[in-house]
Amino acid sequence: MLRLFEIKRGKIVEQPGEAGVSEQQLAEVAWIDLQEPQEEERELLERLLRTELPESEDVDEIEASARYFVDDAGVHIHSLFLTQSEGRHKTATVAFILQPQRLITVRDSELADFRLLRMRARRGQVEARSAHELAVQLFEQKVENLADALEDIHVKLGEASYLVLEDEAADLENAIDLLAKLEDSNGKVLLCLMDSRRSITFLQRHIHVDSELLESFRDITRDIDTLTAHTGFLFNKINFLMDSTQGFINIQQSNIIKMFSIAAVVFLPPTTVASIYGMNFHFMPELKWLAGYPFALGLIVLSGIAPYLYFKKKGWL
Repeated sequence: MLRLFEIKRGKIVEQPGEAGVSEQQLAEVAWIDLQEPQEEERELLERLLRTELPESEDVDEIEASARYFVDDAGVHIHSLFLTQSEGRHKTATVAFILQPQRLITVRDSELADFRLLRMRARRGQVEARSAHELAVQLFEQKVENLADALEDIHVKLGEASYLVLEDEAADLENAIDLLAKLEDSNGKVLLCLMDSRRSITFLQRHIHVDSELLESFRDITRDIDTLTAHTGFLFNKINFLMDSTQGFINIQQSNIIKMFSIAAVVFLPPTTVASIYGMNFHFMPELKWLAGYPFALGLIVLSGIAPYLYFKKKGWL
């Protein structure tokens, strides 16, 4: 899907979708957003750029030389964005190609950051005088979305804290599953923040930065520093709750084993008495005793009650 945006009176305006797009239209717009590109759309853009667009496997390369570079087509940045699918956070890579007069973004999936920016643009809320400022707007939107994700993680972590530390009837295995998901999401947010810092640093070195744009870069960097510190706090809290959950599970398991151990000791004397009177010897003093059977039963009961009372007195039960 090909979306085109132009700058009118200092604001980003989306062009209405048309069946066919000419090279002339592409050359005049300020932002070309290519989502899940079809072959003819790729060929059209490649003719405009006079270079090949990055493939999915190229975009996902982790080497810095493959993610941040400059060539004849412009400044290239492959940046990680946070997305959510089936209740779990994931990362998706967006290829930025920044030229003096236009910004080109190539991605394989719909992202909340781009969807929100389009919605704001329709309302006339996205101000930009150049493609460079538009790229900065995208990174500002990205950092805002990461901050919202951290807020959601913090709220869910409060729910997990209640389950682990206060709710006595909680299923601790479910709490561990929730904490594992939160840890994974927090790690992906941190990865996106680190990637954003590298992207901003690379942009500062390779594009013309005026005083206003420089201040925007500084604001984004300060926000990234704050959010990175917050991810560290969340990691510590998640680890604390995970350790606490495992500790409570160990205590529950120890109590179960303790009950089995006490039960075994309590039933050991009655079993011993029953075993003695179950011997098949011909000469046994109590064999012909009229009170032998009640005596044996009483001895079995007494030998079982005595250890129980002793453990109770010691506070082991």
